[in-house]
Amino acid sequence: MISNLVQETVDQVIRSRRSLRAFLNTPVAVEDIRAILDVAARAPSGTNTQPWKVYVLTGDRLQQLSSKILAAHNNPEIAKLHTEEYRYYPVEWRSPYIDRRRKVGWDLYALLGLARENKEGMHAQHGRNYCFFDAPVGLIFTIDRVMEQGSWLDYGMFLQNIMLAAKARGLDTCPQAAFTQYHKIIQEELALPEQEMLVCGMSLGFADMHKIENSLQTERARLEDFVQFLE
Repeated sequence: MISNLVQETVDQVIRSRRSLRAFLNTPVAVEDIRAILDVAARAPSGTNTQPWKVYVLTGDRLQQLSSKILAAHNNPEIAKLHTEEYRYYPVEWRSPYIDRRRKVGWDLYALLGLARENKEGMHAQHGRNYCFFDAPVGLIFTIDRVMEQGSWLDYGMFLQNIMLAAKARGLDTCPQAAFTQYHKIIQEELALPEQEMLVCGMSLGFADMHKIENSLQTERARLEDFVQFLE
């Protein structure tokens, strides 16, 4: 039987996980990265297919990828040539999803002192995705193109496991769909096999809690807003 202490610990790890957007340059031990990915691989997957593949970037390899993506991001003519390979967000937004999206965006920009008309500042902040928010570890996730929607559901559980296992070790993360726009650059830089499709990226490291952006607290809907108990 699971003790109350274990329950409280697990609940606390889940509740304390946040997507943080500023990291210290403190190195993360390779042993910790390996342990996080190893335990995360216990995520369930349909018929045990385990559809995930991970590329761990540190040091020069991380900087090289960041530099190439940022160069494209900061050149409007080049940036418009790069588009996502799959749709992460809906084509047609509706409430309450668009309201939540707008709120978290404007809350972040308000903390950073970015007014709505400051397009240059917003562009620069978005570009921080591509340097993994200065984290010392960047993770790139791919999936075999033959896998279907069910495997993407499995993948989400794997990603959540990584974030929780990292948090349990005093590390923080930020899952990033922003990388999908530049999948061609990532494919070339990492020499990905043609059959592998980019899923997303993730920053991993020790959060810099002195940075104002890391004070952002996102809201969650009430249980009554998304749950029905049927008898």
